[in-house]
Amino acid sequence: MELFVVKYSGPFGFIKPWTAVRDGETFSQQFLTPSIIEGIEKKLFPELLEQKGQIVKIVRHRLTYHQITQQQEVIQTRGWNQTKKGSKYLFERPTAIIIRGVLLNPTLYLAFKEKSDAEVASTQHICLIRNEDIILPKDIIETSTEEFDSDTLFPGFELMFEKNENSFLVGYNRLTNEPMYGWLKIVGTPIQSNM
Repeated sequence: MELFVVKYSGPFGFIKPWTAVRDGETFSQQFLTPSIIEGIEKKLFPELLEQKGQIVKIVRHRLTYHQITQQQEVIQTRGWNQTKKGSKYLFERPTAIIIRGVLLNPTLYLAFKEKSDAEVASTQHICLIRNEDIILPKDIIETSTEEFDSDTLFPGFELMFEKNENSFLVGYNRLTNEPMYGWLKIVGTPIQSNM
């Protein structure tokens, strides 16, 4: 099958694992779940917003990066603490420091069946999860499924969205609350050495 692959890249990205709530130290997930891909697709193609729980245009993807760097971040609790000083009440939100393992120089390949879909996607930025993790389109690469699966052209991690004996639970879909399963396909050298 012929594929049209849009290559995105940026300086950093953090994909919060679904098991992490407020862990003191969390490393970025190294793959994208079905709900993340669906969210990216709906950002690129807002006309698909009504089709919940479906990935329509993105047929494959691949994520690679250079390394994981630890960054400290100050967070605040959700609630407020109230204390009384004299006749006045003081409200404060305690802070804490957490460490996030962030992907450095992530590259994401999104594959489409239709060239027109790749052209629309290649004119827009996307975010890996957080709004500050912007990655920008670089190229549209015309290729085949066989070349996409080769070891050298499109290295990286790809979660295959299917449930079989190799699958594991990757989270719950935010909209449908259904469990999401997949198995990790590793192509080539997913952690790139050239900076």
